[in-house]
Amino acid sequence: MIEIFLKAKHWQLFLLTFGIPMVCQIIFIGSTVVNLSAGNGADPEMMLNFFKFFPFLMSVIMAIFFGWFWAVALGLDRKIPEHLKLKLGRFKLLIMIPIIYITFFFFFIGWAMNSMGTYASEPNPAIFGMIIPLHLFSMFCIFYSLYFVAKTIKTAELQREVVFGDFAGEFFMIWFYPIGIWIVQPKINRMVEE
Repeated sequence: MIEIFLKAKHWQLFLLTFGIPMVCQIIFIGSTVVNLSAGNGADPEMMLNFFKFFPFLMSVIMAIFFGWFWAVALGLDRKIPEHLKLKLGRFKLLIMIPIIYITFFFFFIGWAMNSMGTYASEPNPAIFGMIIPLHLFSMFCIFYSLYFVAKTIKTAELQREVVFGDFAGEFFMIWFYPIGIWIVQPKINRMVEE
């Protein structure tokens, strides 16, 4: 699986993570606009059906996105000399946290949407008290993963110890994935082919 991500072309990754969601959004918005222009108003049933499909779509995108992180970190680690190896254990742990959190969050949102209207009580503030710190910690883990993947790419490329200034470009290109993947992935493809 790692080799598939490492050898994938930039346009393939872009289409899987942004092309499919864009087509789904265009279909959803287009059907809503058609209903509104026909004078039917917005169809709540159609909107609910889309929101039930949304977690599945986001799960696929999340799997590709984090799978790419995983593949780059572990796959390019083989290209790094032994004395320059990065600590994969911390990366593996910290990348799993947002995956688990986002999965939990999707189930929570699904449960909340399905239970709407079944009881007329206020939302429990303790749930939000748990979600906010978990969300912030998950964001930290994602930024650490960005940092680690960018550092791995540059270390494998330069074959020496790197500082943040060396891989800041890769870090920001990965952060702005829809643009950066067009630059970062061809570089990864060349390293894998060598």
